Amino acid sequence: MDQSESLKKIVKNKYGEIAKNAKKNSAANTCCGSGDRSGCGCGQGTNSTDYSYVGESYSGRVGYNPDADLNLGCGIPTDIANIKEGDTVVDLGSGAGNDAFVARSLVGANGRVIGIDMTEEMINKANENNNKMGYSNVEFVFGEIEKLPVKDDLADVVISNCVLNLVPDKNKAFAEIYRVMKRGGHFSISDIVTTEELPSSIKSAAEAYAGCVAGALLKDDYLRIIKDAGFVNIRVAKERKITIPDDMLQTFLSGEDIAAFREDGVDIISITVYGEKS
Repeated sequence: MDQSESLKKIVKNKYGEIAKNAKKNSAANTCCGSGDRSGCGCGQGTNSTDYSYVGESYSGRVGYNPDADLNLGCGIPTDIANIKEGDTVVDLGSGAGNDAFVARSLVGANGRVIGIDMTEEMINKANENNNKMGYSNVEFVFGEIEKLPVKDDLADVVISNCVLNLVPDKNKAFAEIYRVMKRGGHFSISDIVTTEELPSSIKSAAEAYAGCVAGALLKDDYLRIIKDAGFVNIRVAKERKITIPDDMLQTFLSGEDIAAFREDGVDIISITVYGEKS
């Protein structure tokens, strides 16, 4: 198995585990949910699949369904996506359906939302949530971002939330986004990038990769890939520094290495990027 397939297997296993263990309203019942977590020390006393320290609160967003929010995002891409009624929206790495359901509230009954995810357990969870909500114009499809099961020139808007960093071949991923987007369409993607290279011990750790950190590119490289894919009017609409809790870092760094990592000044950043297909 090559490295690319190995990384995909890590992500599938980890996110499949999260989907199977998901509990209703878990975000509302813990200070490590997607709301205010100040003083919580998120991750302490929890299992290693808690990545909620990177997220933002969806409180007040129309269409938000707590059952679909597994605290796996690093932004709220729908906030700047300029989704209009009647649009076709494709959500990459749709998970349990959180962003797809928010997008559905914006496209209305005459629009369409397609969620794509490579984890069968997530597709099952999203379909379970969708069945409860009764949306006939929301569907969740099994597939990989590097080879999207979507026809050319379909999407008015593509959204994604903290998923592209998990894809081994990001050049191919953005080429696929370009392919499925209509002329004049656009994307809004929240993702994790860095200002400097991460220590090799973090980059090689499976837990760090599944936690959206090890697969992160340098910010400039990430934006260059988007430009090389052919997109125009690219802008970083939002940027926010992420602090990885020490208890998470202890999974793959010694105390001495953690101190060195903090002193090196490597910033891990959540960005929400907008771009258009001319």
